[in-house]
Amino acid sequence: MKGAMSSVPSTLWQTLCKHLYPTTTYHYNSGGEPENIPELSYQQLKDFYKSHYHPSNAIFMTYGDISAAEHQLCFEERALSRFNKLDINIHVPQEQRYKSPLQAIENYAFDEADGSSDINEKSHLVMGWLWGESTNLSNLLEGQLLSSVLLDNSSSPLQQALETTDLATSPSPLCGLEDSLRELTFVCGVEGCNPDNSAAIEQMILGTISDVATDGVPLEQLGAVLHQLELHQREVGGDGYPYGLQLILAAIGNATHRGDPIAVLNLDPVLAQLHQDIKDPEFIKSLAKKLLVDNPHRVTLIMNADTQLSAQKEAREKAQLAKLKAELNEQQKQQIINQAKALNDRQMQQDDESILPKVGLDDIPQDIHQVNGQRLQLGALTADCYAQGTNGLVYQQILIELPQLTAEQLALLPYYSNAVTELGIGEQDYLGVQKWQANVCGGINAFTTMRGAVDDEQNIKSYFVLSSKALVRNQQGQAELMQQTLQQLRFDEPVRMRELVSQQRARKEQAVTNNGHSLAMGAASSGMSPTAQISFQLSGLAGIQAVKQLDDSLQTDAGLQHYVEQLSGLHDLMLQAPKQLLLIAEADKMSQCQQSLAQLWQQAEHSSSHQTFQPTAIRQRNRQLWIANSPVNFCAKAYPTVPSDHSDAPALTVLGGFLRNGFLHRAIREQGGAYGGGAGQDSNIAAFRFYSYRDPRLVDTLADFDAALDWLHSNTHNEEQLEQAILGVISSLDKPGSPAGEAKQSFHSALFGRSHQQRQQFRQAILAVTLADLQRVANSYLQPEKASIAVVSNATTAEQVADFIGQQAMTVHNM
Repeated sequence: MKGAMSSVPSTLWQTLCKHLYPTTTYHYNSGGEPENIPELSYQQLKDFYKSHYHPSNAIFMTYGDISAAEHQLCFEERALSRFNKLDINIHVPQEQRYKSPLQAIENYAFDEADGSSDINEKSHLVMGWLWGESTNLSNLLEGQLLSSVLLDNSSSPLQQALETTDLATSPSPLCGLEDSLRELTFVCGVEGCNPDNSAAIEQMILGTISDVATDGVPLEQLGAVLHQLELHQREVGGDGYPYGLQLILAAIGNATHRGDPIAVLNLDPVLAQLHQDIKDPEFIKSLAKKLLVDNPHRVTLIMNADTQLSAQKEAREKAQLAKLKAELNEQQKQQIINQAKALNDRQMQQDDESILPKVGLDDIPQDIHQVNGQRLQLGALTADCYAQGTNGLVYQQILIELPQLTAEQLALLPYYSNAVTELGIGEQDYLGVQKWQANVCGGINAFTTMRGAVDDEQNIKSYFVLSSKALVRNQQGQAELMQQTLQQLRFDEPVRMRELVSQQRARKEQAVTNNGHSLAMGAASSGMSPTAQISFQLSGLAGIQAVKQLDDSLQTDAGLQHYVEQLSGLHDLMLQAPKQLLLIAEADKMSQCQQSLAQLWQQAEHSSSHQTFQPTAIRQRNRQLWIANSPVNFCAKAYPTVPSDHSDAPALTVLGGFLRNGFLHRAIREQGGAYGGGAGQDSNIAAFRFYSYRDPRLVDTLADFDAALDWLHSNTHNEEQLEQAILGVISSLDKPGSPAGEAKQSFHSALFGRSHQQRQQFRQAILAVTLADLQRVANSYLQPEKASIAVVSNATTAEQVADFIGQQAMTVHNM
């Protein structure tokens, strides 16, 4: 829980809930406040478990073509018949309402390593309201409508005010509507402000909301918001996890709060009613007035940075533990020792997994699912077209082969990608473009993608991608928007460009405590390949340093002007590079979409002297320590290995799961106390990496990475362990995606040389991996003298890793 609460947004949210919910369960930290966890007794834990984690308090949901009656019979025979029903009704009651708004001032831990930051400019101010029951679909949709009207994009009145104010650096990460709790919670605010400006910020927010309550918003804007809700309702997801599970998770909140879980899956009737309601000019005014202006259950929370708070908490914790220990008699001490030994013995036991239902290697289908597209010439561009069941949506991408870039231009890529969809186009400024986007598509975004070749990680291909999705009725407008975003992009809004960098800085600084393991792995493997090095420089720990420096440089007119010129020059290079299209739509709409694109792209010239981006090869060992504002550690160790086409890549891929399941999970999470840990092969950069996540330990975890290899070689392993690791890899390769997601994956795999045949061969090689293969590749590649190490920690514990690695062998960086 120390790790979970190390994130400033997490601390901010929990503190806001403490004041916004004075009497219900949301008042408390659901995972346990770290300072109070030692007060919990084992008996209290068991008692809570017996009542709350009991079938009488359970909700069963399934997805698929097996009948409910068959499922229920199975549940009864295998589980429910073994329990007696409890006469309980566990639920969250309605929160008692405040009669007048409340203001609270609290502190959060700020352990800036270099001490250069002005903590008076590091405060957060957020305002929260309770809006009513989340199980009421009318409440839910009205809440989503009002929240989107205020915050949907940069042209939304409240979002615009929060982004452009001189009183803070950027909008709060908490901005928006939280609809998973018993009651709807609306939050808005800012970060990076001076507490002396709190009254002015609060008045700015309330004034903006009052303007909406008095003047309303144009009907066109309300229509755009409902358009976004409709698009979200219609889209078939499933790329992160299966679509059926997405539906269950969407419905289970309503069921948990004793609402109708089926109704929430069919919002069309409520949306239709809202389309009628917004025609009344008074509708949105009255909604803003009722839910915000006249709603007394409002909390304004000011969170100030405190550089002493961490040390004070640690001192209280040590004193509390010392007091508990002093109060123990010898018998009680021995009892704790015995319990600890019993726990360790239990953790070392091998569970009898034969009692669980399982999938075996014989159950795995021989072939992987293949999605085929058709390559056509649409006007002057080549297009790959995929006919998929998209439920009335169209997905388009414009891909630009990345041109040869200087180091300075390369460093601009993340800022360019962010700015492309956030600036003015043609005669419209950025606010007009935001409205245009909301009216025709469900989001337009830009990103850079690059991968090493299947047989050589040093040889990379890279593309700049502009991507969007839209309802099929808006396909023509979607295509025109994307083309004009590229061809008529404006760079004459320097203030806006500076705001975007400031917002990027805020997001990146918040990423460390939630994504520290990925950042540590990226740093450890940054010397393995060009792709790894560029990722580290642009979006990794070095990228966080870079955005801070860039943001500081833009505070002068000269620095800002230079930046504008750099971005404009980079855009000119992109326009001269070769382009191609990706189109995904339903089969009966495909011809219509193709005709629109063919007419639109009659001309698409590119420079005959275009040179493809190809960075210098790299293969070097790194030892890095990054000091951050985090009470927990993130550890990583990386070894250079091989790309995906190499015969050893399948065994290295299985090895990651084998070490995680057999040793690392127990050693790092169960015994070491980290939130998580593991290992894995990344064939794209030809690296094998160990990691830990939100880890209270540091040196011991680095030692456990080595101990995992000793365990591999010195113990006898069975085929069941190997089969589990293989099944884990196959499940990740075979996991279903959304119709559009599967098409995108097929296209982008082929784009980078990952043909269906190559992927099929890799999959077959995974199934053929043996225990001897695992030990062989570990011996061949995971050698101590080849290891790179990266640790994200704090200044207090940094000396430990310095002593472990050696002062002269590592570089130290302050975040």
